[in-house]
Amino acid sequence: MTTKKFLYVNRKAPYGTIYALESLEVVLIGAAFEQDVSVAFLDDGVFQLTKGQDTGEIGVKNFSPTFRALGDYDVTKLYVEAESLAERGLTKDDLQDIQYEDEDDDYAEKPSIIIVNRAEMADVMADQDVVLSF
Repeated sequence: MTTKKFLYVNRKAPYGTIYALESLEVVLIGAAFEQDVSVAFLDDGVFQLTKGQDTGEIGVKNFSPTFRALGDYDVTKLYVEAESLAERGLTKDDLQDIQYEDEDDDYAEKPSIIIVNRAEMADVMADQDVVLSF
């Protein structure tokens, strides 16, 4: 049986709606069932990966550190759309340093975030068996 490729697309800001947290939970569930899971961040979804999030003033739990644990669940491909970053005045330097240990390369730490342009993101999406958008 061939493993299906799942892409979870995040388009919403991390707080203010339940979409971002729900997406993260579904990603973790999918990975626990050994799906081939990738995550894409477009539009305001790019804010989910920014450094230094402080949710104290809004009274909700900051779940952004959870993204750094995705590698432990074999979720190692976090695609971020370059145009979405630029449109929001962000660069790769504004994003968390999220890495995974590559067991096929003597557990070397490698970056999980992959910056792609819109055309490349379309190719990533076309290569999936299932695309779920949040």
